[in-house]
Amino acid sequence: MLDLRRIREEPEVVRSLLARRGKPEVLEQVDAVLALDAERRSLIGQVDALRAQRNEASARVAELKRAGRHDEAERVIAQVRQLSERLGELEARLAEAEEGVRGLLLQIPNLPEPDVPPGGEEANQVIREWGEARSFDFEPRPHWELGEALGILDLPRGAKVAGSGFPLFVGMGARLERALIDFMLDLHTREHGYTEVWPPYLINAQAALGTGHLPKFGDDMYLVESDGLYLVPTAEVPLTNLHSGELLGPDALPIRYVAYTPCFRREAGAHGKETRGLVRVHQFDKVELVRFERPEASRDALEELTRHAEEVLRRLGLRYRVVQLAGGELGFANAMTYDLEVWAPGLGRWLEVSSCSLYTDYQARRANIRFRPEAGARPEFVHTLNGSALALPRTVVALLETYQEADGTIRVPEALADRLGTDRIGR
Repeated sequence: MLDLRRIREEPEVVRSLLARRGKPEVLEQVDAVLALDAERRSLIGQVDALRAQRNEASARVAELKRAGRHDEAERVIAQVRQLSERLGELEARLAEAEEGVRGLLLQIPNLPEPDVPPGGEEANQVIREWGEARSFDFEPRPHWELGEALGILDLPRGAKVAGSGFPLFVGMGARLERALIDFMLDLHTREHGYTEVWPPYLINAQAALGTGHLPKFGDDMYLVESDGLYLVPTAEVPLTNLHSGELLGPDALPIRYVAYTPCFRREAGAHGKETRGLVRVHQFDKVELVRFERPEASRDALEELTRHAEEVLRRLGLRYRVVQLAGGELGFANAMTYDLEVWAPGLGRWLEVSSCSLYTDYQARRANIRFRPEAGARPEFVHTLNGSALALPRTVVALLETYQEADGTIRVPEALADRLGTDRIGR
């Protein structure tokens, strides 16, 4: 959530940064917030003035009664009643205005960082690339053909059990998923300094509100209506909310968490796009990094977090590139994002396997996560960051398609061979 005071004091700066997103309706929301906030502040002044009048009149009643001037006291009591009725009306309007301001603020996305380029997908910038494209002496096959032929991926039976978009891994396919999760968790805990968490797979509405998934993306999540809980769309939600409503001490930051969860998203494969294979699915496994940082350290933390995600791809030997997203491509709560895209030779294109993002104090304001910079100092909102390290479906796509052989077997990268107990799948 944006700082209302900043919107009020620097409206043109806020409009200029939001304009990088290329969504005119967002600027209209800023105008609406400013108008409603002006009304709210006017109501506060009227309410304060009426309260003062009522208090003064009430004190006058007491004085008149002590002086035995009961008739005059009754007239003042009538005035107090009128003031109280008017005050009740204004307080109701003020509460409505305050709720309206908060509702509008929850609908306005985060401000892009000043160096985020404006524009849409065409304005995304490739920052760096790693690895060489593999040269094949045969036509590389897509992952769904490879997985089906090897008996490690059974999409039809997954659909029979749960519907399209719910993949089923079998045998060595299931072991590959487990090995990848184990490998990533070990890397981030043992070498990158993250604390492992095993969070709930259900979240409440307040947690989803804190990260920006509600109210805007409620239709994209799976709701357990009888309990008012949502299936976790990403471990970002429970991890970020571990410190909601807390005031952290001067020595608490930085905090680094890593967690594996299955993730559930209803929007996957919408409108008939990419419904074949593992590129867009409703349920998938993911290892997530979440960080809480001091504001002055958050940009450096984003670079480090991105390198931690990249290290997974490097050790798996997968060709990838780092792309800085333009303003129009940023997620709702994101201030800056690097996407990691891996090359899938069977599909012949780049696939996003991670988004590493800085949220500045946007999520912290929604979830009320503050820290005290030093003993006795005024509390400030923390900066939050997160990144997939990595999302497994497209990582598996790239692994199968990159390491396939002409005979249909799959070579296993050295980083996974011991965990899988083999250097080749399919023999």
